Amino acid sequence: MNLLEKISIQKMMKKKKEPDKDESSVMGGPVSWIENCEAVSTRFEFDRDGRLDVKLLKDARPVINVMVDSFLSKFFPAGYPYSVNEGYLRYTQFRALQHCSSAALSVLSTQSLLFAAGLRPTPAQATVVSWILKDGMQHAGKLICSSLGARMDSEPKRWRILADVLYDLGTGLEVLSPLCPHLFLEVAGLGNFAKGMAVVAARATRLPIYSSFAKEGNLSDLFAKGEAISTLFNVVGLGIGIQLASTVCSSMQGKMITGSLLSFVHIYSVVEEMKAVPVNSLNPQRTAMIVADFLKEGKASSPADLRFREDLLFPGRLIEDAGNVNVGRDIHRAAKPSKLREWKEIFPEEKFILSRGGKWTDMVLEHDATGEDALRGWLLAGFASSLGRTTQDLNPGILLEAYEKMDNVFPRFLAELREKGWHTDRFLDGIGSRFAV
Repeated sequence: MNLLEKISIQKMMKKKKEPDKDESSVMGGPVSWIENCEAVSTRFEFDRDGRLDVKLLKDARPVINVMVDSFLSKFFPAGYPYSVNEGYLRYTQFRALQHCSSAALSVLSTQSLLFAAGLRPTPAQATVVSWILKDGMQHAGKLICSSLGARMDSEPKRWRILADVLYDLGTGLEVLSPLCPHLFLEVAGLGNFAKGMAVVAARATRLPIYSSFAKEGNLSDLFAKGEAISTLFNVVGLGIGIQLASTVCSSMQGKMITGSLLSFVHIYSVVEEMKAVPVNSLNPQRTAMIVADFLKEGKASSPADLRFREDLLFPGRLIEDAGNVNVGRDIHRAAKPSKLREWKEIFPEEKFILSRGGKWTDMVLEHDATGEDALRGWLLAGFASSLGRTTQDLNPGILLEAYEKMDNVFPRFLAELREKGWHTDRFLDGIGSRFAV
């Protein structure tokens, strides 16, 4: 091989190496791009470690639009409204009004307590001392209310309303305390006792309510943004309370009138707030409504369909279209031992028993029964009721015919419920009695 051939071979090898070098440098460098959406220009860049860096290059939107987006990012979950279930905006609106009125009312009640104790506070002093007077008798109320946790799981909306009623009752006693200064300790203690129970009930029902809105596993984000809304409007309410205490509420008559109005707004807000919550867990009332709708219309209702129809004050009412089922009675009251043995012989695999009473059908669940078992029992009771409305007892013929109907439609029924977002793996019957075989 001569010298010219060696030089040409070296040049060819050099040319082959250079593109590889350029390609590796390009592939190893950062990858970036710019996105333009309406009046916003944003630069996205992946660094060498794979981290994404986002930088706002230009924002030519009106100031009001920028402020709205900033408010939403701080007080609403990421991805709103697509990351939450239906009703969240209405819930948040009334929640803000509820906290605002409650905070204003607390300033008036604290000022009244100090007057009753013989002090003459300024409105600002009343605001500071309100954080101190909530101790004492509150602890007794908290201990008593803590034993009712199972009922709160079953009916979180009802107990949330009851919590605010108790809170306003305690606050009302504090507002009226100057009328009987000689009973200051009794009135203040009773007021804080009611408020202590209210605090426990409100906190215990917070998680199931937030869980009803969580759509993408974003429960923590929902909780954080909900508490941010509460804090913001508590501060607004304190400001309103200070202003009211300095003006129209400087007299006892003014406090009584204004306090009554604030209490009305407070209770109205929490009722509307709870109506907006689409609770997706199964309890006796919601299960009865689901079964009744399915028997009448042939399709399963969603949590959003039932939220405005729930009875928030008396949830234990019987629904005739669902078989007038009453769940949770003690088994020795619901069925005789002979009836229990007969039932287990006919349906040995089922984790419930049904027993027809005078005006209702008792259903008692086994200890390990799930929401699916409760749905099967309720659906069976509904079919049996439609087949034997005039009979006082469920005879085996009616039960077997109703069971066959239930067993045929249950897979479709259960699939629709899960598709609508219901949690069918558990049944929250409060402190209802169950049995073990």
